[in-house]
Amino acid sequence: MPTTLIIVIIIGLLGGIAVGLQGPLASLISQRIGAIESAFIVHLGGAVAALIILIAIGGGRLDSWRTVPWYALGAGVLGLILISSISYAIPRLGIATTLTLIVVGQLGVGAILDHFGLLGAAIRPLDLSRLIGLGVIFIGIWLMVR
Repeated sequence: MPTTLIIVIIIGLLGGIAVGLQGPLASLISQRIGAIESAFIVHLGGAVAALIILIAIGGGRLDSWRTVPWYALGAGVLGLILISSISYAIPRLGIATTLTLIVVGQLGVGAILDHFGLLGAAIRPLDLSRLIGLGVIFIGIWLMVR
């Protein structure tokens, strides 16, 4: 396996670990002060961390933000929905079930975006094997939630 692929896999796993830890931490905040307040604090913390990194690297390419499609700027709103929904669901469903629902939602949207090549995704048709894979995952979520 090429070294670059291993690095990409490790980075992907680190992202998954971050989501796995961020959800319960945001839920702790939410239980004390509310879901929207939790999302605000989480995003503020992320903004401060990103600001520190940007200052350290001299701003990066931040000055090119105007070249980004307008609809991509809605990613922050989606982050608000994500953190709020995780914060709300974890105390009611548990961490594993909530994260499983999040992953199933991601896979469903990802399969649609891949199938049609939307938002810059490479086209990967939703063929029978991918449909079966999604079906197995949906059976798994049903087993987790019941």
